[in-house]
Formats: sequence, structure tokens, C-alpha cells
Amino acid sequence: MYQKIALAIAFSPRIEALIAEVKRLVLLFDSELILIHVGVKTPELEKKLTELIEKNQCDPAKTKVLWKEGKPVKMILQACREEKVDLLVAGALKQEGLFKYYMGSVGRKIIRKSPCSVLTLIEPRVKTSEFSRVVINGTQLEITPQVIKHGLEFSKVVKADQVSILNEIKMYGLQMGTASEDSEEEIAHTRRQLVQNEIDYVEQILKDLDKGKLKINIKVTGGKWAVELARFCEKTDANLLVVGDERKLNFFDRIFPHDLEELLSTLPCNLLIVKK
Repeated sequence: MYQKIALAIAFSPRIEALIAEVKRLVLLFDSELILIHVGVKTPELEKKLTELIEKNQCDPAKTKVLWKEGKPVKMILQACREEKVDLLVAGALKQEGLFKYYMGSVGRKIIRKSPCSVLTLIEPRVKTSEFSRVVINGTQLEITPQVIKHGLEFSKVVKADQVSILNEIKMYGLQMGTASEDSEEEIAHTRRQLVQNEIDYVEQILKDLDKGKLKINIKVTGGKWAVELARFCEKTDANLLVVGDERKLNFFDRIFPHDLEELLSTLPCNLLIVKK
């Protein structure tokens, strides 16, 4: 699924946990590991990184370290393109302050501009995180079939115990408002039909996919997409949310938050973003 997994690293207190996390993923997906650091290469830093690589028993034959100098976002994305990376792993803060949100942190820019899928880990652990409860966005978008397929493949490899696909009824309020003059029975029928349509949409995608032994639940919501996804993840204590990204966001998307941007502002759990 992933031939090359990259980790953007900084020499922060979380570096060892992030290397441990990505090493586990490299083993699970039988991938090559690319470690990317943007900054001046010094003997002290090189020694520290070498020690961490050895401590985590990363296979030297399948591990490559890239030292780049320049603007962090530009250099990391350039490295991903040059190395043909399939998955970029990065640490993320669960909640970012207002100033950082509007100015744009390195992590957020990488997520938005990455040429490959991105996995953001909000609480990386040396003993490695579990991805036992996965939530996949099933809202009807052009990228959704790809997101569901990607999410299921990931879930099978990490042996997730539970996979939920959450689908949104688009313009639910408007559609129910239109039916408000009908009888109670007709309103109930309209509501059931809207829910069934979304379930049918997901089931149509699932029927052609290899689900392995995964236990899959399809849920439908009528609320606001980003809010409902975050709320559902918290309610189910999910440790991974899988969504798709169809376009690059600009400054105005950040002033008037796009759905993905809202998720990035308050991450409910680890986030896997599938790129179109």
C-alpha cells in the first residue's frame, strides 16, 4: 500500500516517539523509511539521530536520512516529490492557538500542500499508538470511493477492531424543511428515505472492495460535516479519522473555514488525509 513512508522530523521532545511510530508503520506496510529534517546538519544532531535510528532498530538498508536547508514546508514537500513518497507522517498539536491558526503553522501548510497522503499523530508514543477504532468519512464527494478504499486497506493492515463510515445527508435541514408541511408519517418516511439513500451509497462502494475480517458500521448524520465527524470520533473514542482532500486551501478558506480546515483547528484524534 505504501512503498515509501516519510517522517518530517524536528529535534523536539517528541522525536523519539515519532520515530517509534513510523518504524511500526514501516514494518506493517513493508515500506522504505525516509527521514526528512530541515536545518543545518551538525555532528551533534547527526549523532543523536543515528542513535535514535539504532535504538528503534530501523533497518539501515531501508532507511534514508535527508538533511535539507531552506524553508521547511518547501523542502519537505520537495523531498516527498523527489523520493516519490506515498505517505508523509507528521506530529500535530491537538489544539492550535488563534494566532497560529491564522498565521499558518508549518504542519498545517504541509498537510494542505502535500503531494501524497498525510498521517498526523497528535499524541505519538514510544510504545506506538493503536488504530483499533477507525472512522472514515463517507460523505458523497468525488474522492469518497478512494477514501473508503484507502481507509479499509489501512484498517486491515493495522488490524482495526472497529471501522465506522460516517455519512452526511447534504442539505438535511433544507430537505426536511421542504417536507415540514407534510403529515408526520410522510415526514418520517422522508427522513428514513434520506438515511437509506446514504447507506445505499456507501454499500454500493463497499460491495466491490475486499473488507477482510473488518467489522464495518455505517452511520448517517444530518448535521454539519466537520462538527459531526469530530463529535462522532469523540463519542466512539476513535483513534484514527480518515478523510479526503480534493483541493488546496487558500487564505480565504482559513478566514471562512473549509470543513477540512475546521478539523485541523481542533483535531479529534489522529488524522489520515487521503489526497486525490
